[in-house]
This record gives sequence, C-alpha cells and structure tokens, in this order.
Amino acid sequence: MDGTLLDSRAVVERVWREWAASHGRDFAPVMAESHGRRTIDTVRAFDIPGADVEVESRKVEIREIADTDGIVAIAGAAELIARLPSHRWAVVTSAGRELAVRRLTAAGLPIPAIMVTAEDVSQGKPEPECYEKAARLLGTTADQCLVFEDAPAGIAAGRRAGSTVVAITAARPHPFVAECPEVLDYEHVRFELA
Repeated sequence: MDGTLLDSRAVVERVWREWAASHGRDFAPVMAESHGRRTIDTVRAFDIPGADVEVESRKVEIREIADTDGIVAIAGAAELIARLPSHRWAVVTSAGRELAVRRLTAAGLPIPAIMVTAEDVSQGKPEPECYEKAARLLGTTADQCLVFEDAPAGIAAGRRAGSTVVAITAARPHPFVAECPEVLDYEHVRFELA
C-alpha cells in the first residue's frame, strides 16, 4: 500500500523523525528500518531501554492515523484498481488495518474486499506469511500472484512466497537494488486480464 498504491512519505517521515528525536536516535537509520516493515518490528529493532515496544508502537500508529497531510495516490493506481474485479486483488501491508483504511481513503482509493494487515500475521515482511495468506484469501496460491512492492522487506516477502514481484519506484524513500523488475508507476504498466 504505502509506496505502491499511495505515497505517504511526508507523513511517515514526520512521524518517525519525531519518534527518533524523542528517543535520541538518528533519523536516517530509523527511516531505513521502517520502510516496508510493521511498526512494532521497527520499534523493536531499536531496543529503547525501558520502553514498552507495544506502547511505543501504538503511539507511532496513533500519530500516523491522525496525519494524512500529503498522502496522494501513485500515478495510475486508481485506474489500475478500477479495471480489476474485486475478487482478483488485495492489499498486503505492514500497516495496521485502521491506518490502511485511513490512508487509502485519504488518497481517494477504494478499500479492497481482501486486505492483509499487520494484525493478520504473526511475522511481518520479509517473512512471506502475508503474501501466502492474501493468496489463500484470493482463492489461489502465491506463485500465481503478481506483487507490486516498493521496499526491500516487501520484495523479499513476495519472492519468498513464490510470487512474481515488480518494484514501484515513484515513492521510494531511498535507493536500493530491487533484484526484480522495476517500473516508476502504474502509468507505465500494461496488462490484460485472463
């Protein structure tokens, strides 16, 4: 969702910059760690002495839910979604459900019938559980799915699930080697439904 269907970089950067500063951490490593990962996994990675990981994660999520300033759809995303039957696509995100709905709405995108969020998995990306679960909910297997991703953790999760993965680069917060085909946005994607 973030970085693939919509660009939420402005919000993500504001919230994580504030969180890093409040814990005396440099922002750049926090931002790099958070890209494409569940909030709780990012907070846990920084091992803040005396901090309750769940409480800290919830604080970050509450700030992100409240802030929608600057969230926009990736070019061509709405048009692509409009062509897909509701039972043929899903959102698989490291965001929580409430945040996902809030951001999709802010970007003017529809809420999918099938959505796998942070609460729906026991292990976040780069583990493949999220994509395997989405495939089952779609009535297929992950190797029959095309995954659009923007972050190393998500790309790894999609590939580990056996899916074909394409990286969307329009909202990428920092450069990295995708190890899969890349495309700027959905205005550069052509497809036919089978």
